[in-house]
Amino acid sequence: MKWSDSIPFRQSLHDVRLLVQVPAQGWTDFLRDREQAAYQRGQQDGERALTQQLLQQQGETGELQNGVLQSLTRAIPQVVRETENVLIQLALDSAQKIVAGMPITAEMIEAVVTEAVRQVEGSAEITVQLHPEDFKLLRLHHSAVLTGLPESGPLHFTGSSEVTRGGCLVQTRFGVIDARRETKLEHLRQTLST
Repeated sequence: MKWSDSIPFRQSLHDVRLLVQVPAQGWTDFLRDREQAAYQRGQQDGERALTQQLLQQQGETGELQNGVLQSLTRAIPQVVRETENVLIQLALDSAQKIVAGMPITAEMIEAVVTEAVRQVEGSAEITVQLHPEDFKLLRLHHSAVLTGLPESGPLHFTGSSEVTRGGCLVQTRFGVIDARRETKLEHLRQTLST
């Protein structure tokens, strides 16, 4: 059916009015122009809505990005501190295992005693406490340290179960030098932790 065809009605029409602004001729052009105008309005409305939506999403994305960056900025120093602490602990544990696995020799005990006694030079009465097995080992090897050191003079040695293998306690009238392995390791741990 064409627009110009007649339409038969079963009843007569009442209250029929003419459209104002509708040209009598050029109806097709009129409809096409109106359709084009409606399409352009719809396109503009859609573009405005899309632009608003994109701006809103851009703002939300910016806020999210800032939140993530702030979280990372706060987290990185904490991760670095925790990593440092773990690495220090790992190094200390490794050192402790290496030292614990080293065989106890007379030379090693002599070096520990010599180092500890040097810290108290000038004291006339020096008692060195060793683990009983270490003391026995020095006597077995006729260690020169048992007769004294040139810078300290004669030393008095005793066996003590308070001292672990490979360490010693040097006692003078002024105090005690703790040269046990675990004490040295604890001093190292405290030094590295600060």
